[in-house]
Amino acid sequence: MFKRYEFRLFIRLILLFAILFAAAWLLVKEYFLYTGFLLPILAYQFYDLYQLLNKAQNEVKEFAESIHYRDFSRHFNVKHAPAELQPLREGFNEINSTFKVISREKETQYVYLQKILELVDTGILSYKTDTGEIVWMNESFKRMMGIPYLKTIHSLEKRDEGLYKEAINIKTGESKLATATTDKTSFKVLLSATAFQTDDQTFKLIAFQNVNEALDENEAEAWRKLLSVMTHEIMNSVAPISSLAETLKNRLHQSVEHLQNKEGSVDDLALGIETIQRRSEGLLKFAETYRNLNKITTLNSKKILVRDLFENLNQLMLPTLEQKKIELDIILKDPAVTLVADINLLEQVLINLLVNAIEAVKDKPDPQIILTATTTTTGKTVIKISDNGSGMSAEILDKIFIPFFSTRKNGSGIGLSLCKQIMLLHKGNIRVQSKEGEGSSFILVF
Repeated sequence: MFKRYEFRLFIRLILLFAILFAAAWLLVKEYFLYTGFLLPILAYQFYDLYQLLNKAQNEVKEFAESIHYRDFSRHFNVKHAPAELQPLREGFNEINSTFKVISREKETQYVYLQKILELVDTGILSYKTDTGEIVWMNESFKRMMGIPYLKTIHSLEKRDEGLYKEAINIKTGESKLATATTDKTSFKVLLSATAFQTDDQTFKLIAFQNVNEALDENEAEAWRKLLSVMTHEIMNSVAPISSLAETLKNRLHQSVEHLQNKEGSVDDLALGIETIQRRSEGLLKFAETYRNLNKITTLNSKKILVRDLFENLNQLMLPTLEQKKIELDIILKDPAVTLVADINLLEQVLINLLVNAIEAVKDKPDPQIILTATTTTTGKTVIKISDNGSGMSAEILDKIFIPFFSTRKNGSGIGLSLCKQIMLLHKGNIRVQSKEGEGSSFILVF
């Protein structure tokens, strides 16, 4: 009971009151000599009470200082403390322990959240709305945009003005589709924004989601459906015409003896029927060719060495390259690079791209094609076919993967469409970087 702070304080106050009462009584009785003896005792009691309260105040001051500087590791020694301060120090230690646990939990949650945000493929950045200062951005955003650091959101304007305008004007809770451009390539991103406020400071958080692959898959599916309908209708309509033309041609040959070929009218009729038949057969072959786009639906995938793939490709294309005096450089820094793919379909993709590259560099004085393969930090295998050919304009770049579209006079427009479909079947994608007059690069990402 004596160790309790309240009890010791109560005893001091009772003693102080008793001494004051005795001193007052002696003064009234005019026992000044005895009063003089009580004064030192009274002074000591005042000093002792002051010391008691001052110690407690100092303890509270030290505790408040540790809280101010978030020094929750501080431990108040209870064992060697005065008895009246021991309960106070025990309370401080308990509070510090609680704060320490809360701080550790918050730190764990922050690290956990940060790791999650680093793992997601969506790019995220946060900035102060008043100054534009970037508070945080994850690695996905840096990789997506090829930006190692941004001081303010306004710095994005120098790198991609169009994307900056979309990002700065997007409203909270709104989502919009925008185009992002890095180096020589561009892709579609879905922007989403939200805002939050802490300590009278407003922040805006923007998510950048690359939706190029999803749009490519939807676009490819739409083209497949369109091609299926078109080829079906063309073949159903043209096949009878071709058959009828063949019948008319035979009947004409049988009846030519009985017809008067005045001014070559029978010959003209025979030529017209033959032309109809030939064009009908051409349309049937055309429709059959594009029907092949829809026939590839399954893969015979296995693990293959990119080195072996490149060697086979080099042997296959070497005669053509030597004949046209085109240099093919194969760069493979890591011979152990592998990927899981259907080797027959993948070779078809690479052959198509190499044939296009050969066509692009044929008029160059020093034609060169470079074939490379690397593995990214995220474990993706990337194959790149680059040339120093004529390149392509921005208008052509938007159309090269559309079926039927070709820049060559005798091109069918099926090659790159087929390449894209094969890459989508591999759950990968194909991108192109090109600048008119400087060359092109086709990038396959697995």
